[in-house]
Amino acid sequence: EPEFCMAYVTAPSREEARRIADSLVEERYAACVNILGGIESCYWWEGSVQPEEEVALVAKTTSQGVDPLMKRVTELHSHECPCIVTIPLSRLHEPFARWLDDQMSPVEPGK
Repeated sequence: EPEFCMAYVTAPSREEARRIADSLVEERYAACVNILGGIESCYWWEGSVQPEEEVALVAKTTSQGVDPLMKRVTELHSHECPCIVTIPLSRLHEPFARWLDDQMSPVEPGK
């Protein structure tokens, strides 16, 4: 039985979020990516607090796909230190789990 994860990623713009989402799905690093509305982030960077408008992405993938997905996001992302956080999924609606597995199975991530 495959295990699934969600990856939470932030991007500095909707255009960059779309580019990342399209690549992750087209290249099969993720079965589905949701691009959420604009968010306001506040974080420490280079010694000061930075307020920032960002866009959040939620990517659904397999546990085996997490490392390749993180590597690909890092390649595509414009930030030096992008936010990429993965969350294991413990329960999924069975038809959705089958669909997710089917989307990730035809080819290896990135192929």
